[in-house]
Amino acid sequence: MVLQLPSNVASWKIGGQVISSATSINSNIIQARAGISKKDFINHMRIALKEAKETKRWLEMIVATGLTPRSRMEQLINENEEIICILVSIIKNSTKEDKNL
Repeated sequence: MVLQLPSNVASWKIGGQVISSATSINSNIIQARAGISKKDFINHMRIALKEAKETKRWLEMIVATGLTPRSRMEQLINENEEIICILVSIIKNSTKEDKNL
């Protein structure tokens, strides 16, 4: 998706932010699964959620700045929202058992 943006400074900057935040989601989920404790698991899932929300904002910024029409971004924005919902569910279910987390 980023490679399909126009070749200009705004695209490079925002595209780089999308790549950074989106890849961080996966990295934090992997770290969560390798966590040494439940608290560690939840902490990394919370970071992944934060990065997913940031990614959503950057995707919306691409549309808001006119770099590409919303119709081209709609599916990615929707998939990102699904990821956010999944992460919220995982965090809620993981913390439900122990209110200290």
